[in-house]
Amino acid sequence: MKNIKASNKTIGTILAFCLIPITGLALDIYIPSLPDMSAKLGATPAAIQLSISIFLAAYGVGQLLIGGVLDSYGRFRPNIIALAGFSLASFVIANTQSLQVIYDMRAVQGFMSAVIVVSKRSFFFDLFSGEKLKHYTSLFSVIWSAAPILAPFAGGYLQTHFGWQSNFYFLGCFGLVFLFLELIFSGETIAFTVPFRLKTIGSAYKSMISTWDFTSGLLILGLSYGVLMIYNMSSPFLIEKVMHYPATVTGNCAMISGLSMLAGSLVSKAFISRPFFKKMFAAAVVQLVLSGCLILLTLHIQNLYTLMAYVVLLHASAGFIFNGMLAYCLTRFSQYGGMASGLTGGGFIISTSAFSYMVVKIISINNQVWLGAGYTVLILGVLALILRTKWIEHTRQQPGGSLVKEQDPVLVME
Repeated sequence: MKNIKASNKTIGTILAFCLIPITGLALDIYIPSLPDMSAKLGATPAAIQLSISIFLAAYGVGQLLIGGVLDSYGRFRPNIIALAGFSLASFVIANTQSLQVIYDMRAVQGFMSAVIVVSKRSFFFDLFSGEKLKHYTSLFSVIWSAAPILAPFAGGYLQTHFGWQSNFYFLGCFGLVFLFLELIFSGETIAFTVPFRLKTIGSAYKSMISTWDFTSGLLILGLSYGVLMIYNMSSPFLIEKVMHYPATVTGNCAMISGLSMLAGSLVSKAFISRPFFKKMFAAAVVQLVLSGCLILLTLHIQNLYTLMAYVVLLHASAGFIFNGMLAYCLTRFSQYGGMASGLTGGGFIISTSAFSYMVVKIISINNQVWLGAGYTVLILGVLALILRTKWIEHTRQQPGGSLVKEQDPVLVME
C-alpha cells in the first residue's frame, strides 16, 4: 500500500479539492447539449433528462455503499480504479448513438464519481481535525460550486463548435489526467482499517438515520440542491427552444447559476459562528418570499432577465442553506469516517434525484411561472423540515419532556 508522503500532503490536498467537484462537472458540462442530444438521438426531452436522474441515483446509491468499503480497504486504490472507470465510461458515451448505452454508462459514471468524492472527503477526515477540519468542510460546497460555474460555460463552447460528444471526451480526459496525478503525488491516508462487516455498517447507518436532525439535514440538502437541478433540467429547453438563444447562452446562464450558489456559500461561511437554526430558517423564509414575488413578476414579464432574477436570488439563498447544512451533516458523525461521508453524500443526492425528477414530471415547466412553482414546492419542504426540527427541540425543553443528553442531536443545531 502506497502511503502518502508528508512532502506531498499539500499537493494531495489540492488534488482532493480538485476532484470533489467531479460530480458537478459530470452533471453540468453537457447541460447546454440537452436539446441537441434530444434532436440527434431522436429522443424526447424527458428521455434525455432521465440521464441526469440516472447519474444522480447511481451517485447517491454508490455513496451509501462505498463508505464502509473505503474504511475497510483504504481510500487510494478504490479512487484510482474509480478514476479509470469514470474515464472509460465517458469515452464510451462519446462513441455511441444508443440511449440505453448512455443510460448504462451514466450509471457507471455516477457510481465511480461516488467512490472518488467519498474517498477525497475522507482524505480530510484522515489528515485533519479540530478547527482546521471545520474550515475545510465549510469549503466543500464552496469548491463544489466551481463546477456549475465553469462546466456549463465550457460545455456551451464545446457544444457550439464540436457537438455534444465533445463534452464526454473532455470528461474522459479529465479523469485520465487526475489518474496520473494521483498516482504520482497522492497515496493512502487512512491510519487503520476496520473489518468489512455488513452488520457493523448497517448498525452505524441505523444509528445515523434514526437521529432526526441528521436525517432532516439530508432531506434539506436534497431539497436545496433540487432547486439547482430543476433549473438545469429545464433551462436548456426554456432558453434554446422557447427563447431561441444558442447553446452558449445556456452555458453562460448556468455559469451565473453557479456563481450565485458560490456567493450564497461564501456568505454562509462568513456567518459560520451565527446560531445555526436561526440563519437556516431566515434564509428559507427569504427564499420563499423571493419566489412568490418572482412568480407574480413573471405572470406579466418573461424574458432572459427575469429568468436570471430567479437564478441569482433563489440559487444564492439555496447555496447559503446548502453550505451550512452540508458542513453540519458531514461533521455530525465524524467518528464513523467514510460511512458518515458516504451516507451524507448518498442520502442527499438520492433525495435530490427523487425531488427534482418528481417536480419536472408533475409540473410541466414550459415557462418561468411554472419554474417558480417548482422552486416553491421545494422551498416549502425546506421550511417544513426546519420547523419540525424546531418543534422537536421545543418539546424536549418542556417540563416532563425527555431528558436531553450532552450530544442531543437537535440542540447541536443551535
